[in-house]
Amino acid sequence: MNNIITKKRYYPTALVLYLNYLFDGMQNIILAQCMAPLMLQLGTNKSGVAYVISGLGIGKIAVLLIAGVLSDKYGRRLFVNLGIGVFIVFFVGILCSKSVIVAFIFAIIGGMANSFLDAGTYPALMDAFPESAGTANILIKAFIAAGQFILPLMVGYLLSHNLYFGYSFIFCIIGYVILGLFMFKLPFADEDKKRNKSYDKNQYDKENTSVEKTNNFISKPRFSIEGITLIAIGFTCTTTFYLISVWLPTYGQEVVGMSKTASLALVSYYSIGSLISVFITAYLVKSLIKPVTVLFVYPLISLIFLLILWLTPSPTTCIICGFMIGFAAAGGVLQLTITTMAQFFPGGKGKATGMVNTACSAAFFIIPVATGIISKTSISNIILLNIVITGIGVLLAIIVNIRHHKVFGISCKE
Repeated sequence: MNNIITKKRYYPTALVLYLNYLFDGMQNIILAQCMAPLMLQLGTNKSGVAYVISGLGIGKIAVLLIAGVLSDKYGRRLFVNLGIGVFIVFFVGILCSKSVIVAFIFAIIGGMANSFLDAGTYPALMDAFPESAGTANILIKAFIAAGQFILPLMVGYLLSHNLYFGYSFIFCIIGYVILGLFMFKLPFADEDKKRNKSYDKNQYDKENTSVEKTNNFISKPRFSIEGITLIAIGFTCTTTFYLISVWLPTYGQEVVGMSKTASLALVSYYSIGSLISVFITAYLVKSLIKPVTVLFVYPLISLIFLLILWLTPSPTTCIICGFMIGFAAAGGVLQLTITTMAQFFPGGKGKATGMVNTACSAAFFIIPVATGIISKTSISNIILLNIVITGIGVLLAIIVNIRHHKVFGISCKE
């Protein structure tokens, strides 16, 4: 009963944390969605706006790891509020920018905001709901998807009615201001734990960083094995969904011979699969299976359907495989990788978040370069690259599952 009361205390906090990601999802695509008006505002072309967009990735990867480490040291609230504040600076800055260079600087700031928010939010949810950390984290994906569904409708309405595109930015600013005000008052589990201790902060920090000693481990976790492996999975799982989301329409058009409209619609099937997966997976990891099991099963499903897509290209297989890969690859594997990393190394949840997300961000830098070269040979070879990397991810997941059994035992639920 006491545990239920404690959980309910953090429900409002969780809701506001999730709503932050509604606007984060919008921020991820707002520059691309507003490309035409931004070209006019900045006096540039599509390449110039693409250059600005690249700043988001640079800013994110620049501070991911250090933000996670500092979140463990200074608390979750600070970094959630910092993320919100810096996001507001990003939105205002882009609207005020008159050149590509200035907009690029604010895009870097926007990427940093994303890292700050991640560094505070993922650990905060795991602190508040330790018995269902996988479910808590995977729901972030649902709110990101919702934001990425709403924003194109909003921007489309504004542009089709000749209204100021910046209203979409202002909407995000207002949303973050309201959520930021709530954040100052809502409870955080890490702060409550410190407050309820009768000893000083140094003692708390000592306990928090060595929590694995009392975490019912059968054997000691080894960062050199499961730590490095989970970081690598952050790279492989990101590559799986990135390559399909970007290249499936091109594959459908150039390899299968689909029309441009039909090939672009493949992304919709992928997105539907992803959104459905979020809710199904959230239920599964809460009631039936361990998050670490998902890290093996879902990439295996992706691998099977990637092979089908590569071996038997047709409009029907593109639709089915697009949906199934969206379900398996983009339904929360990355979030559950972070959850599993924090389970192995509970004394550094922020650091765990930072390390896995850094690998994720690295994929967004490395893979586009590789596919740009490969695309000059054959689009089918990009799918083959995805098969190889996803296959590596499956092998890595086997290692993690073996280590999970050794460290926690077969009966461990989470």
